[in-house]
Amino acid sequence: MNIREKFDLLGIDNAPGQESLQKNVALDLRGEKLAGAPVDFSHGDVDAHKPIPGSLGVFVEGFLEGGSQAYTPYRGKKNILEQVAADLAAFTGAPVDAASELILTPGTQGALFLAMGANVMPGDKVAIVEPDYFANRKMVEFFGGEMVPIQMNYKSVKVGSGIDTAALEKAFADGVRVFLFSNPNNPVGCVYSFDEICTIAALAKKYDVTLIVDELYSRQVYPGVEYTHLRAMKEIPENLISIIGPSKTESLSGYRLGVAYGTAEIIERMEKLQAIMALRCSGYNQAVFKTWFHEPEGWMAARVAEHNRIRDDILAVIAEVPGVSARPTDGGSYLFVEIPELEVSLHQFIRIVRELAGVTLTPGTEFGPQFLHQFRINFSQDHDKAVAAMKRVFEVMDRYRK
Repeated sequence: MNIREKFDLLGIDNAPGQESLQKNVALDLRGEKLAGAPVDFSHGDVDAHKPIPGSLGVFVEGFLEGGSQAYTPYRGKKNILEQVAADLAAFTGAPVDAASELILTPGTQGALFLAMGANVMPGDKVAIVEPDYFANRKMVEFFGGEMVPIQMNYKSVKVGSGIDTAALEKAFADGVRVFLFSNPNNPVGCVYSFDEICTIAALAKKYDVTLIVDELYSRQVYPGVEYTHLRAMKEIPENLISIIGPSKTESLSGYRLGVAYGTAEIIERMEKLQAIMALRCSGYNQAVFKTWFHEPEGWMAARVAEHNRIRDDILAVIAEVPGVSARPTDGGSYLFVEIPELEVSLHQFIRIVRELAGVTLTPGTEFGPQFLHQFRINFSQDHDKAVAAMKRVFEVMDRYRK
């Protein structure tokens, strides 16, 4: 593989915010454009769901503090690390050593990159879930790993993810060194059951597999759903990194704040990699961590309830459209919507919907090559605009049914 081929694997045309930059192509446009407010379902709308109150104020305080805030140690400023460690320990139910087990990163994407870079060598077998976050497979390829997909049969279960644990054990037994997955899952939004997490932890310990768990949406879990933090299990593998941050549920994505915590040796390697990649999580922005887990009383519950209502009302729209389905989200802000076979390809349909309905969707193929009849939406949007936008999507879809 040459350098051009390597970077061709990192296609970004369908990444959030990139769709509008795609080159114009001839489309089979049928019927008139539909009126309505544009909605970009590729990422959440921080105008509709405001950031944690006080975030701007603490950012300004960090800015006014000057150099000591701008040029923190690579892992982060000591007092902020200590606060974040205490908050994460209380949240997950397991202690975090601020000095050795924690690093602040440029967004959770930065944390994921550092974790993979600190654990994957060329030729290493790396297990990922299908479907799962689109960057996971790209990072495996970028670092020269051998990707081992594990199927998540999410449609076959009502509780848990439906991950194929038998296939997972076989992959571990066959030499997988790293297993990366998101919980809640992106794009489906399912939460792994207690039994599934127990099994994953036990298998990783048995076969000495490093686990990287993306728990970005673990604060946004809906009523009746039990969430299990892998790191709080009685028996965990020797090498474990958890990733989280305030970018999604808390609407602080513009500050690019992420956290990785876990095995001290891995955190040390991540620090060395961050030192040559970005130096540190942006110094002034680190101050904004002070509002995380310290929202006004009732703020988080109201945020989750608000998203629950949007989810339910979009699911009601989906239920009325023949041939369309989506599993209800357990946690997070995603729905993975399955549509019937059309007279155009999935990627053509995605572009057509953007042109005729003013709605941006993420094609299912970003989460696995086999998902040719799915698209993902992030429903962290204005409620009324989101519901209306989904109705327009299906009105356009009906023009292309086979």
